[in-house]
Amino acid sequence: MTTTDPSAPQLSLSGVRATITLSRPDEHNRIDPADIPHLMRCLDAVERQKDLRVLVITGTGSRTFSSGYTLTAILTHLDSSFEDLLDRLENFPLPTLCALNGSVYGGGTDLALCCDFRIGVKGSRMFVPAARFGLHYYPGGLRRFTSRLGPGATKKIFLTCLPLHDEEMLRVGFLTELVPAEELAASVETYVQALTEAEPSVVLSMKRHIDRLALGDSDPSLGQHDYQASLRSEELAHRLAEVRPVRR
Repeated sequence: MTTTDPSAPQLSLSGVRATITLSRPDEHNRIDPADIPHLMRCLDAVERQKDLRVLVITGTGSRTFSSGYTLTAILTHLDSSFEDLLDRLENFPLPTLCALNGSVYGGGTDLALCCDFRIGVKGSRMFVPAARFGLHYYPGGLRRFTSRLGPGATKKIFLTCLPLHDEEMLRVGFLTELVPAEELAASVETYVQALTEAEPSVVLSMKRHIDRLALGDSDPSLGQHDYQASLRSEELAHRLAEVRPVRR
């Protein structure tokens, strides 16, 4: 995607994978107000590519995945656009994976939490300093943290502003996996390969239903419809025919 800022997030496409990379390593990969419409256009571009199977979001460097929204812009440029971006990512139709190349702070934590999978690196940490600044975190972010991590972990993160280190990030469910930094790329590739090998329409329909179940607004009839449709599909018959019988 074109932008006049060379440090703006970069979108790259490779095979079935799209990658958005935050590109301000010297500034902890902060997200500038001007980045938000650019990121929205990146998501639009990815969604238009019908051959893509997964969206990966990561950062540049090894210190920080993202420090979130630019602090100096909170009082002058913070409207609903950042939350709208995160809601869009949370509801993105393709599977999303956040490769946390380092620690994560502020709104960067919510950016990661919007993704379906989060792979972090050992030695990293996270914290959200909003309460120290006197800022009540936006409702969508609190909803995501509470629904995914539970009220106990959410209260520790937001009310005390204490950092969570790598193992605790994994324990409370903020991370899906925790790996050595040198294994991050290989771990991401494992997920991409696994998602590629699965039947794409089933991956998308189950992602959609799991998200709705988590929010408590799933329609059982829709889930039953997708289940029955998969039973009648030629793809299921073809894949089952290729399964070798288990020898006893």
